[in-house]
Amino acid sequence: MARTTETTETRETELPKGFRSAELGWPELDRIPHPPRRVPLLGDVLGVNRRTPLQDSMRLARDLGPVFRRRAFGKEFVFVWGAALAADLADENRFAKHVGLGVANLRPIAGDGLFTAYNHEPNWQLAHDVLAPGFSREAMEGYHAMMLAVAERLTGHWDRETAAGRTVDVPGDMTKLTLETIARTGFGHDFGSFERDRPHPFVTAMVGTLTYAQRLNSVPGPLVPLLLRSAARRNAADMTYLNRTVDDLVAARRRAGRGEGDLLDRMLDTAHPRTGEKLSAENVRKQVITFLVAGHETTSGALSFALYYLARHPEIAARARAEVDRVWGDTERPAYEQVAKLRYVRRVLDESLRLWPTAPAYAREAVRDTVLAGDHPMRRGAWALVLTPMLHRDPEVWGEDAERFDPDRFEAGAVRARPPHTFKPFGTGARACIGRQFALHEATLVLGLLLRRYELRADPAYRLKVIERLTVMPEGLRLGLDRRPEGARGRVEHAAAAACARSTTTTPRPNDDTSPHSPAGCPVHRPAD
Repeated sequence: MARTTETTETRETELPKGFRSAELGWPELDRIPHPPRRVPLLGDVLGVNRRTPLQDSMRLARDLGPVFRRRAFGKEFVFVWGAALAADLADENRFAKHVGLGVANLRPIAGDGLFTAYNHEPNWQLAHDVLAPGFSREAMEGYHAMMLAVAERLTGHWDRETAAGRTVDVPGDMTKLTLETIARTGFGHDFGSFERDRPHPFVTAMVGTLTYAQRLNSVPGPLVPLLLRSAARRNAADMTYLNRTVDDLVAARRRAGRGEGDLLDRMLDTAHPRTGEKLSAENVRKQVITFLVAGHETTSGALSFALYYLARHPEIAARARAEVDRVWGDTERPAYEQVAKLRYVRRVLDESLRLWPTAPAYAREAVRDTVLAGDHPMRRGAWALVLTPMLHRDPEVWGEDAERFDPDRFEAGAVRARPPHTFKPFGTGARACIGRQFALHEATLVLGLLLRRYELRADPAYRLKVIERLTVMPEGLRLGLDRRPEGARGRVEHAAAAACARSTTTTPRPNDDTSPHSPAGCPVHRPAD
């Protein structure tokens, strides 16, 4: 939020000597630990890999504790991951979303779209109120058949790869799936992703803009024109392509008159129920780009991590598959309401999002002078970045085995027993992801379809490597598939028991999220929820 010159000057005189304007808002910043061996002017740059800032911050968090700070090029950043601190930041009366770091770097392409709008910009509330009905139960039920149709294109592609004896590119194919899903359901468009040997140019341009936005965080502002000159040119070309693609999509809809009542129809035709105001043409473009990018990038990552963990934990995959077979039976195309009945499959997805939330941080700023968790004074406008993967690993909430993959952490009783605001893969408060139910329905449906159709084979030599581009994704993940024969559902208990037997002979490595989960007893035969 903007501050007056008078307020800023007053704050400077009250701060301890040596504090810069970049540190305003945290009067007792020196109480917050920071990495050792700071370099003058550059800050905490020793041992930092600019390609993995999230994972570097996670490493520092383990050493420095639930609140810490990092300095880069004269700017100080406060990171939070302790559950009590994150819960306090969730108080909507004292804190609001802060648009900073990489999110602000996306504003040249996403502008005042739902994800990147500043709190004071009126288009956020207007767009939210206009588009929220597009994620109602009635609307979601209408999207279901289109989600199924896109998923069938994925399974057709995987059937061909399996028949040819090839492994499948999980992140690449999940990206195709989720791009086509949001394009079809939201905007009546088909990118033809599964008919291409290479990623659609929209995906290439999108990845380029996300990567460039992240790189801006590791380069001092005055040096960007010098150090990122060629990257800036590529980014400008990527933004031009994204804008042109969306403009063509919107123009085609205007010529057609109307689609099937999807998100684009709402953006073009719906007036605010109270004010009668409509979204401007410029804002429609920003919202379409926001939904196409955010609506597929995060869900593709969530599915990719879930498939990674299912392949690494065959006993968990067997239990999930048994649930799909029991709940869906012989139904070829499950109905909308049958997806929510896959409670264990949903737990698998939630546990994947716990360990690797694909939007791995969110920022909160004080809307008035306050004290964070009763211990850290914050002035109005001061902000902190919640490091979600570490919040989801806080041993005080998740136990000393928090690195271990265990979907039963999301059994109903365990969820009720946990403090609130400890699981935040979609952000928090009024500015949390508007499409979270869409993403969860899509991902649960797809996991159910894939588990019913295939046995997953992990590459024993693969070790999880996470690529960062504001969002996170497993890098280089390929899986082997065995197509389940027709009638395999009648033999699922035998396969599940065999998977349990295999799992109990494996010795897990401590604190290794790639090691097999070896619970006491066979998890397939635990009582259903």
